[in-house]
Amino acid sequence: MKLLHNANIYTLDENQPKASAMLISGGQIVAVGGKDALEPLAQGKVEKQDMQGKTILPGLTDAHLHIQLYALSLAKIDCETKTKDECLRRVAERVRKAKPGEWILGHGWNHNEWDGELPTTFELDSIAPNNPVYLTAKSLHAAWANTSALDLANITDDTPNPKDGVIQRDHTGHATGALLETAMMLVDGLIPEPSIAEIADAIETAQPLLWKMGLTGIHDFDRRESFMALQQLHAQRKLKLRVNKNLPIDSLDHAFELGLRTGFGDDWLWIGSVKGFMDGTLGQRTASMFQPYLNESENRGMLNMDGEELFEHCRKAVDVGLSMTVHAIGDRANHEVLNAYEQLRKYETEKGLPHLRHRIEHVQVLHPDDAPRFAQLNVIASMQPIHAPSDMFTADRLWGDRSALAYAWRTQLNYGARLAFGSDAPVESPNPFFGLHAAVTRRRTDGTPSAGGWYPEQKLTLAEALSAYTLGAAYAANAEHRLGKLAENYLADLIVLEQDIFSIDPDDLLTMKSSATMVNGEWVLQ
Repeated sequence: MKLLHNANIYTLDENQPKASAMLISGGQIVAVGGKDALEPLAQGKVEKQDMQGKTILPGLTDAHLHIQLYALSLAKIDCETKTKDECLRRVAERVRKAKPGEWILGHGWNHNEWDGELPTTFELDSIAPNNPVYLTAKSLHAAWANTSALDLANITDDTPNPKDGVIQRDHTGHATGALLETAMMLVDGLIPEPSIAEIADAIETAQPLLWKMGLTGIHDFDRRESFMALQQLHAQRKLKLRVNKNLPIDSLDHAFELGLRTGFGDDWLWIGSVKGFMDGTLGQRTASMFQPYLNESENRGMLNMDGEELFEHCRKAVDVGLSMTVHAIGDRANHEVLNAYEQLRKYETEKGLPHLRHRIEHVQVLHPDDAPRFAQLNVIASMQPIHAPSDMFTADRLWGDRSALAYAWRTQLNYGARLAFGSDAPVESPNPFFGLHAAVTRRRTDGTPSAGGWYPEQKLTLAEALSAYTLGAAYAANAEHRLGKLAENYLADLIVLEQDIFSIDPDDLLTMKSSATMVNGEWVLQ
């Protein structure tokens, strides 16, 4: 048994919000309260730990993370630079160390933060004439390839665009090296795939970084290889994160045949929802909109399917007990998903099926008529606060006044919707304290756009934002009976902070980290 005492504990349990001590045994919380009340409950050998007044919170959960991509990205070139020239310098440095023909991989560029123009092959060819270069955008919905990479993929000026994808071309029809959406797969499929063991090793290496950020759980949105690597780590008792595993929609038929259900698994690794894609992204102007992008009168983005087609997937999922979650960025995309979910709720009722916990991922901009529908349909708004400061200027430039309902957390909360917060890492940093800062300030780290923040009426209180990383994420994962708060019989996942998070300046969130992290009653970081 462990007795943590002399602590400043925020339990997030409405029945007992504050405490100074906690008794832990067998990976679970036995009791929470004061030291004098808990000591008589202790049995056998008790390890007493004076927490010296430090703050304890429930472990935080990232409700949207790509663990395989994030773990592997740690070894790639960091292309999230302020200028294109700096990105190119980093590529050139990696090329100098590489063997001829070796793939040069990077991630994180955002042309909207550079000159606004998609980058081209020519800029890469001059520094990497003998190596294929493939750099994924921050959004993961675009890539930048050099001529060597395009040649290996047999992409020419005459190659047709794949379904739901674009091979970017200049005014003469020449392929520029920018690949949008599914066009990325033309090159992506050529890159040597890491083995399951290599992916598992990368995830194991990434775990301590996530613990330091205060994360004890994630909702993973990567695919089969990620699931296999996580299972391997679990079998080896090396998985020390709680993982809610979401399945790609193209695996729905297999899941249906097997009879997989949401929630199947154990306290470490369990099935979440089936993930679909309704549209693209803001940065690549492929998010599906009712009205055109500003200064692009013909562009309303890309809609991968309509609500009726999505409903057919949803119907099949709920027939075997699988909940749905769908990527939707633009207002038209969110509208179509909500239409499908409205039809799905009627279907669940007519068939006597349980109303499962369906989600929409991102919810980046809404039509005003759709804002109340999340609460009305009991659909979870799974959002990433850190996107707001990253995208605010791009949203203003491309969406204009529609941005009043972009990243509209307060609006959703006021209507009564449930929020679950994450990062979409490696699109953004998985650091939840960055997300908390974004949620309560709606400012970038440099203070822009103003002291009041961007559309400040959408800001949350720290308690509200913290709830979305704990209670909200647990509810979205069907785990609210064991995760999200520090209470009797809950799993002993917690983080220790040197400062009281509720008494600091919001900007101090940007440098906050966990000084100790406990998962399943064991210190994994001290």
